[in-house]
Amino acid sequence: MTKRLEQALEKAKALPEAQQNALAELILQEIAWEKTLAQSTSELTSLAQEALEEYRAGKTKPLTF
Repeated sequence: MTKRLEQALEKAKALPEAQQNALAELILQEIAWEKTLAQSTSELTSLAQEALEEYRAGKTKPLTF
């Protein structure tokens, strides 16, 4: 564990239980997201390539807000 993470967790110990649980949930979600993203790089690459092909073929429209 890095010193920075140790510092963060030490400060988190002083938080009320509800805030500790909320922080723990955020950390766990971030770890899960990173794992999901790492496992889907080929699919994301394929989708990006498809989007570029559609853009180059003039099949896209600019978003207007």
